[in-house]
Amino acid sequence: MATSKTIPDGYLDLLERPIVGSLATVRIDGAPTATPMWFQWDGELIRFTHTGARQKTKNLEAEPRFSFVIIDPEDPYRYLEIRGELESIEPDPTGAFYVVLGQRYGNAEQEPPADSPDRVVIALRPEVYNTH
Repeated sequence: MATSKTIPDGYLDLLERPIVGSLATVRIDGAPTATPMWFQWDGELIRFTHTGARQKTKNLEAEPRFSFVIIDPEDPYRYLEIRGELESIEPDPTGAFYVVLGQRYGNAEQEPPADSPDRVVIALRPEVYNTH
């Protein structure tokens, strides 16, 4: 395993491709929890859509550290783990970012979800990259 402060050579594609990653946070009771998530990389931050009421959002508000793992679907032994901290949680009451992610993941006709009024965009700032 290699650790770096920048994206290691040969791994940027895992951030750019529409691969479902696993976002791990720390629960209020201190236990870790991981969830498969759609995401978008903007070259600086990793962005997700969620609702403000869900536990994942509450976990990040209480404990801003995270781990996010993207496994190459063509080679399950090739992965990128990203660790860092919460940058921001911004309201997205129209569900616009949900639509963006739905289109990124193959649904050209993606509509905003029924829970749009409660939607937020979670932005996470990477600090360390681990690879294999």
